[in-house]
Amino acid sequence: MTEAITEAAVDSSEEVSEEAEDLGPLESDDSGTFQQVVNLLDIIDSDSAKTDTTGAGLDMRKTLASVIITEKATAEPSVVINTLIRCLQVPEISTQRKVNIYNILQEIIQQEGELEEQCVRRLVAIASKEMREIPEMEGYIKAEVASDTLVALSRNHFSLVMYELQHHLKPLNLTDEFVIITLAKLANGNVFEFMPYMGITLATIFTMLRLANEAKIRQAICGAMETFCETVQFYLKHLEESVYPVMTEEQFALKLFPMYHYFVTVWLRHHNPEVKLGVIKSLKPMLNLLLPNDDLREQVYDYIPLLLAEYQGGLEALFITQVLRQILEVSVITNTPVPQMQLHTIFTELHIQVCNKAPAQHQYSSQNLREMVHCFIALARSYPKELMKFFFSQMETSKEAIRVGTLNLIRAIVSADEPRMSIRAIYLAIRVVKNTLSDTRSKVRMAILRIIGQLALSGYQERIKGWGLKYVSVQLTLTTYKLTNHRENFSHRDLEERMVHKVTMDTVKIITSSVSGMTNEFWVRLLCYIMETDYMEALTPICISLTNLAEHQLHGQDVDVSVAGKSRQMELPAPQKLLARLLVLMSSPYKGEGRGIAMLNLLRTLSESIAPSMADMWELEIPLLVQYLEEHTEFTWDQKAWEDKLIQFLQNSLKKTRGSSWSLRLSKELNNQIASFDSPSLEKGFLYRALGLTLATGLEASKVEVLLLELLYKTDYSNDFDCEGVILCFGLCARGQVKTVLNVLHDFEERIQESEQSWQISAWRKDHPWRRETVKSALMVMYSCVASYCHPQMLLNLVDSPITAKIIHHYVSSCQDVCLKMAFIKSVVQVTKAINNIKDLEDFQFAQKTTLTSIIVAVLEAEPTNNLVSPVRALAMEALSHLSKLKPFYSTEENSELMDISIHSVISLQLPGEDNESIKTLYAKALSALEQLMESLLQRQLDPKGLQEMVQLLEKWILSEKEWEREKAMSLHLYLTRIYVHSTGVCIPLKLGQFGTMVGLIAPCTCDAHQRTRMASMNVLSSLLDLHASQTSSLWGPSKEKELEKCKEDLWGTDMEKIFCASSRIAKVVCTEFNCDEVVSLIQKLCENIGAMDLQHDKASVTWIGTFLQMWAKELEDKVAEILGAILVHLPAVDHPEVRRLLIEGILLLAHHHRETILTPLLRQPLPMESHLAEVWLAMSENVPFARTVLHSLMGRLQSRLSPRVDATSKADIWRMAAVDPLMTLCTIHLLIEKLDENDNLPDFLPDLIYTLLLQLGSSHQPEAASPVLKTWRLVHTAPLSEEMNLQRVTIKSMQLLFKRVRNQPLARALEEQAVWGLLRGGGTFLEGVSLLARLCMQHVEGHRQRLAELVLRGMDSEVLSCRISSTAACVEFMSDPVLYQEKLLKPAVVLLEKGADQEEDEALRVLSLRALGNMALGAPKKVKQYRKVLLEKCLVPLREPTSTSVTAEGMDALTKILAELRERDVGSSFDAISERCRIFFDNESELLRLKAFVLFGKLARVVGMSKKHFFKGEVKKAWIPLLLHSQDPCSDSAQACMATMFQCVHFWGWKSLECPSRPCDTTTDDKMTVFQTTMCSILSQKKPAVLYSFLLETMVYVKNSLSRIRIAACNLAGIIMKQMSTHYLKKLDIPALRNSLQELQLDPDPEVRQAALETLKVLDSCSQHRLLASPEGMS
Repeated sequence: MTEAITEAAVDSSEEVSEEAEDLGPLESDDSGTFQQVVNLLDIIDSDSAKTDTTGAGLDMRKTLASVIITEKATAEPSVVINTLIRCLQVPEISTQRKVNIYNILQEIIQQEGELEEQCVRRLVAIASKEMREIPEMEGYIKAEVASDTLVALSRNHFSLVMYELQHHLKPLNLTDEFVIITLAKLANGNVFEFMPYMGITLATIFTMLRLANEAKIRQAICGAMETFCETVQFYLKHLEESVYPVMTEEQFALKLFPMYHYFVTVWLRHHNPEVKLGVIKSLKPMLNLLLPNDDLREQVYDYIPLLLAEYQGGLEALFITQVLRQILEVSVITNTPVPQMQLHTIFTELHIQVCNKAPAQHQYSSQNLREMVHCFIALARSYPKELMKFFFSQMETSKEAIRVGTLNLIRAIVSADEPRMSIRAIYLAIRVVKNTLSDTRSKVRMAILRIIGQLALSGYQERIKGWGLKYVSVQLTLTTYKLTNHRENFSHRDLEERMVHKVTMDTVKIITSSVSGMTNEFWVRLLCYIMETDYMEALTPICISLTNLAEHQLHGQDVDVSVAGKSRQMELPAPQKLLARLLVLMSSPYKGEGRGIAMLNLLRTLSESIAPSMADMWELEIPLLVQYLEEHTEFTWDQKAWEDKLIQFLQNSLKKTRGSSWSLRLSKELNNQIASFDSPSLEKGFLYRALGLTLATGLEASKVEVLLLELLYKTDYSNDFDCEGVILCFGLCARGQVKTVLNVLHDFEERIQESEQSWQISAWRKDHPWRRETVKSALMVMYSCVASYCHPQMLLNLVDSPITAKIIHHYVSSCQDVCLKMAFIKSVVQVTKAINNIKDLEDFQFAQKTTLTSIIVAVLEAEPTNNLVSPVRALAMEALSHLSKLKPFYSTEENSELMDISIHSVISLQLPGEDNESIKTLYAKALSALEQLMESLLQRQLDPKGLQEMVQLLEKWILSEKEWEREKAMSLHLYLTRIYVHSTGVCIPLKLGQFGTMVGLIAPCTCDAHQRTRMASMNVLSSLLDLHASQTSSLWGPSKEKELEKCKEDLWGTDMEKIFCASSRIAKVVCTEFNCDEVVSLIQKLCENIGAMDLQHDKASVTWIGTFLQMWAKELEDKVAEILGAILVHLPAVDHPEVRRLLIEGILLLAHHHRETILTPLLRQPLPMESHLAEVWLAMSENVPFARTVLHSLMGRLQSRLSPRVDATSKADIWRMAAVDPLMTLCTIHLLIEKLDENDNLPDFLPDLIYTLLLQLGSSHQPEAASPVLKTWRLVHTAPLSEEMNLQRVTIKSMQLLFKRVRNQPLARALEEQAVWGLLRGGGTFLEGVSLLARLCMQHVEGHRQRLAELVLRGMDSEVLSCRISSTAACVEFMSDPVLYQEKLLKPAVVLLEKGADQEEDEALRVLSLRALGNMALGAPKKVKQYRKVLLEKCLVPLREPTSTSVTAEGMDALTKILAELRERDVGSSFDAISERCRIFFDNESELLRLKAFVLFGKLARVVGMSKKHFFKGEVKKAWIPLLLHSQDPCSDSAQACMATMFQCVHFWGWKSLECPSRPCDTTTDDKMTVFQTTMCSILSQKKPAVLYSFLLETMVYVKNSLSRIRIAACNLAGIIMKQMSTHYLKKLDIPALRNSLQELQLDPDPEVRQAALETLKVLDSCSQHRLLASPEGMS
């Protein structure tokens, strides 16, 4: 980049502007600052190009580079600024680079302040010129930053910048756009300095207005004028700070008005909307200076019609309206209204804007409407009468939009407070409104309602009495009716009606809070509205309004003279009706915007009118209810708690009316309200409750009977909600009227004549006839509900008969379907609960117990055992549980029978699905009911025998194969065991062996697959241990309990290994509590359990057996051999290998002491995958330390095969060195790696394992690597060995498993994406795979790089060839990384690689050695110079003595890398040899050699300096024709490399015109290459015709090249050269020989070659004719 800038500066020194001095050629010294700045600019440019795709990382580099340049400017400002200025002058510099330079210059200017004047002048001239260039899109950006740079300079060098700008601002001469823009910026940033130039600037710009025809310049002038006017305003406000001559506001106004006139009359008519917008925006600041002038103000009024006309165009209306508002408000302030003759036009245009819908493209329609309102307010202050007349005329039209818009304007005018509108204007406005009261359209009605509300708010209450209140009342009634009777389909009209209703409510609220002297008619309308409306959303605001009105009238604030003598009590409907209505509605207090508080306040206010006797109590309790509602929200309140408060409030209120018929009348009103509410609803549910409570306090039983009987007849029993409500009502009524209720039920049963033919009572209920079973179910539950709420003493007399007798009668006389069963059992539960709740039962005997028990047991046995379809089962057991507590008690046999039936009924049920919530609920209730029943029955026999019987009942379910049965059985076992442990039966000791037997039954379940079963079994075990500890002198203490709790936490997880581990720990803790006899019984029970359940339980059983054997090893020492023999005997019979493995663990105890001795025989056994022996290895791997030791030993055995043999020194060495098959060793390693602890990633083994497996894999590719296991296999087996069983596949699988254990996701992903394992598997791609694997290990395996490097160097020094090759392949990647240099391993690596490059026994080793040497340039570039002699020498040998293509190509590739880090003087004499040898391969048949040769030659072109320049110039000349031809090489990579090299060598010819063509990547087409060749030949024909002649001769040699593309290129190039040759050299040509060569090509098999030769023949014929004409004979 430096050379480019320097050269550009030299070349362009003659083209620099006269305004800037000639900077001359750059020198790249200046203490290195110049070079650093240029490099930093390159970084900024490169980062700018990549920012969009690479993110914020490069933005940080860009910012850092910019900061560094700025800091350098602090120390050397002149050097840095001059460098940046010169960079700006480089021709064809990118726009982004210029922008970056200008931005940096701005930062330096802001930082440094004062700069050298010469620098400032240069920068001003360059920036000014840049700013005034053609403003294309990119140019516009350059102009903008150049302008900003001038503005930055103006802060400290204002005169220089202003002089430059004024120099380009001349009268009657249209200047550039950015000159005006920059002047505006200067004025804005330098107000007081700019003021002396303001006058001349404005005058000069005015002379340009007629010349400015383009939209852009007009926009620039408008924007500048806006800034100038704002600057002048600032200047005028701060005149005292100015030191320059002062211009008055009037003088500025006089200068501005001509421009205002021209803008409005000429430019505002421009067709471009952006110009129009610029003009409008500039008018506002201009008017701020013009309108204060009285004379000019009148003239401004004359242009208002022109502004109004712009509403018809496409311009945004907001900006026009802002200007008009400015003019109209000033006219009000100055009391100089606009001419009256313009009023109609102004009214009309503005009114149209308000009433018409704004165009879609207008973005500020709402702001424009607000501005319009201010305009009309200003007009109303000046011409109120005329405006109202205009409004009146507009309201005569029938269009809704016009009427709504006009009404909204009237509302805005009424709401205007400053200054206050005249009464006459308000009167006229009301007349306009009254004229539209008959309009029924929704928007018009809402507008009228808002005006009425606004009149009330603005203090004109008297003006709305009568017509206004009447209109509001009508709208309230009308909207409510429409909303409650709307169609089911929600329509737009319904939405509009909702909006009207909302506005009506708001208006009512405003009126009732502000209007005095409210008429009684309005009060009555609102009160009746509450009683009659079904539209609940309006209740809250109506209640608030009524409360306000009531408070006004009750306190005597607003009583009219006509009613002054009357009572202050409000006119109300029946008090009981109002109270019933409000109470029911208050049961849902947060509906309708919180109606509860509003209704409570209304009740409190009307307490004297509703019930004077309750007033004092309400005064105390209502505030508490209000407080509760205020403290909660609809999300935090409790419905039941609130209903309880309301019921308590009702009870307290009824107490105040005791002795009167008030409660009975209230009951009737509550009964009447039932039909008003839907089912189900909170209101109706509360209504039933309140009705029952109120009826219970009634004094006249006959009237209560009538109401209850009416309720029974009108109830729909098929509706569960209504049925339950009536049942609750009867129960609550029974608190005070139990005999009345029973009489009503009896009377009802008599009336419906309990017979099969009379159950359908269509005479009473024709809409839904009753079903017989439905009514029977309701009657049973009614009787039980009466029992629940009845007084205890009366219950004992009535429970057997008639209550229970009636329940049994209704059940047995029905069809007994599910609903009837549930009703019957619910009734039994309710009755028995009520009896049990009586504290003093004494000797009460429930006579109906036996009958009820037999019915319920029959129901329970009839339930299906495979599914759960109803709550009958749970209810039945709950009923039995309650019955078991009543006398007479069940016998022992009856207890056991009930237990068995109940257990079978529930435990056999399958667990419900997660998505079936209803079944889950039923299931949970059934299980809970079973527990309660079992507890009740167990309480009758709390001793070891009873415990044993209970366990025996559960054992078959605990050992079930179905997990849900085990879970429920275990949960029930736990529940009952805890009950036993905490009972008095714990004092009786357990039988001998009973403890071990019970633990043996439970222990396997600690490993159950189901979590709840595991936890339940653990808890049972804890309870048994507590029981055992309480009965023996046990050492059980807190520490063991704590350990048991830890184990319990582990059982919560889902990892079965952890669960088994926890179970084993449990066994260890429990083991200490046993003696020998208990151990025997435990093991016996565990052995019995094996095979009885699933695999998990078998594993748990074996785990517990193993744990107890380990813990009791010393005590059972004599029986160890017997126990192990038993394990071995039973091992073949065990089906699952995991269970066998647990049994094998006993065998592995011996292996810990004799590792090597055991290891060799095991490795000599058949393959692990084909034998039970594999289980031994698996068990061994579970012991991590021992398995790691075994793994290290196996790895040593593999490495010993690749190292010299040593003599054994011990017996262990003999076993270790014994011959074993490597395939067996690899299989064992694979197995151990696979089965080791998942959390162990083998950090200390990782490098050695990778190295060992890699060397083994390398040796497996050798011919002698076949495994001897095949021989032994064929002796034993007839079938062939699996294809997977070979050294390669097992080794690769082991490596895959090893890297998986590393748990490095990026590494694993890279291994899969780059197909490393496939490369390693193939013999031809193995070395590539090794290199790739080494590269990925260096990138991702942190902490092991040094060890891997050491192992690789060790392998390179091995005597085994495969080991050296594999290690060298890995070293290729290590050499490209700094690890060898950092760890001081580079020197030995170079020595080993030097040996590898010299050897000739293996071509691959030599290629890899050369590649590794070349990679030193990547890994340790600073060391290349130190080792350059060795590197150049070893890499040159394949070029001098080419033995194979791959070695030669690798040598050239390595030289290319090395040369990138060397200078010409470092290469020395090798430069000539490299250059000469490189050219030889240009025409080689190998595409690879041609490609590498072209790349290497290009690299030489970059390295060459002054000393070798002449030599290399000759080399370029010799290579030129091959380069030209091979740029069209059939190999695309070779062609691209050749072309790149060719363009790098162009400058050696000194051809300036060819040095800057399109980049090589852009010149891949034949046409562009032809142009280049033609230009080159043209230059040569003029300057060096002899060279061109030699080129032709050399080119013709290539027409016989073996590559058809080269032959075509040679023909084409020959034709081009002949066209450019002079006559002199044409005469020298051997035309016949050339023609023969070309004619021979006509026989070429390639048609393109024939075509190219034909074209060249034509050129040759043309040249020969030209030569004849040019010769003397031809002339003659």
